[in-house]
Amino acid sequence: MSGLQLVMGASGFLGSHVTRQLAERGDEVRVWIRPSSSTKAFDELPVQRHHGELTDDAALREAMRGVDTVYYCVVDTRASLRDPAPLFATNVEGLRHALDAAVEEKVRRFVFCSTVGTIGLAPDGGAANEDHPHTWAHLGGPYIRSRIDAEKLVLSYCRERELPGVVLCVSTTYGPHDYGTPHGQMVADAARGRMPIHFGAASMEVVDIRDAARAFLLAAEKGRVGERYIVSERYLSWKDVLVTAAEAGGAKPPRVGLPLPVLKVVGRAGDVVARVLRRDVLMNSVTVRLMYFMPPLDHAKATRELGWHPSPTLDAVREAAAFHLAQDSRDKADAPR
Repeated sequence: MSGLQLVMGASGFLGSHVTRQLAERGDEVRVWIRPSSSTKAFDELPVQRHHGELTDDAALREAMRGVDTVYYCVVDTRASLRDPAPLFATNVEGLRHALDAAVEEKVRRFVFCSTVGTIGLAPDGGAANEDHPHTWAHLGGPYIRSRIDAEKLVLSYCRERELPGVVLCVSTTYGPHDYGTPHGQMVADAARGRMPIHFGAASMEVVDIRDAARAFLLAAEKGRVGERYIVSERYLSWKDVLVTAAEAGGAKPPRVGLPLPVLKVVGRAGDVVARVLRRDVLMNSVTVRLMYFMPPLDHAKATRELGWHPSPTLDAVREAAAFHLAQDSRDKADAPR
């Protein structure tokens, strides 16, 4: 790939890894971040920095001027928010501004980060793929609805405004250089021996963060405009993730599993606490439902059309555990004595 590459949302876990792979490949890379965003994940990389808000149309056009490919990794993932307005403001309306700028600046490709939460259920209960329509938006809460609306918006720009867009539906990502994702924090806690419980039969689709980032680079080269691609390696239980992290850290693995009925009670209790205290609660009925409701998926289309072959995600979990423990050692060494 030649030409200037723009990563939007480079401070995030996925965006920083896309930035890293582009820089390591030798591309000229520009990043778009908010003025308040941390740059820790890419500070050592030789990139051009553009700062701004998604509502700043002039700044967006300036950032995209002369750009070959936009890798759009901006997303608000806070599924536990009581007020859904911020989710739609960022995930849909902010995206609209970026799409307008991309069309006006005539970028060659716009690779959009969506989620596997936009994939429907297979009628036979098997692995779902990109062709299965979404039928459970009413169960996924405002976060899932905002991501569905965002994906529809990108595809409508492809049809109606000739946006050269490709949509990647990415699952839960694991690996090193994770500076703040909630699921990464659970891996860190398990590696430190601070996770005595697991979540029973709760499962999710997972992928190595580096494989997910590599899919973005492949999509820029080989992805078909207006198409969606599942970027996920396998269906994995939370128990397997947390036990693997604990073993990698030499810690006692979580031995007590919360059965699904108990998880549902925890979620309903979270709803009550959020309503009474008027504050966001991480575990509520929607976030608990998302821990077990999403289906296993088939990523054959990404393999067939993009040449994407993911590696075992449990290896990435082990590397994530090692990364967090190494961070602990560095922080301890740097602490004042």
